[in-house]
Amino acid sequence: MKRLIIIGTALLVAACGQISPERAADRCEERARAAQGPQVGLTMGVNSSSGGFVGGGISISSDAILGRDPLEVYESCVIDLTGQPPIRPVRLRDI
Repeated sequence: MKRLIIIGTALLVAACGQISPERAADRCEERARAAQGPQVGLTMGVNSSSGGFVGGGISISSDAILGRDPLEVYESCVIDLTGQPPIRPVRLRDI
């Protein structure tokens, strides 16, 4: 039984494949941006059927709640996804 679990796990990992370093950097930059603090979005517009509309939202990541450094979040995320250090520095907006 233990042998089947190990083989199944190995097959699952092989099926997932490696993520490219570029894709990992993109995904991890988003996570690092979210670690900067609450993200706020606002939508406004007008259409001919219902007139004006307004919508909004706010989200906060667990990394932001825990006060983690966005640069550390980026680096550890890339290492988790690729097993290697980042190939480029993080490009964060609003820091």
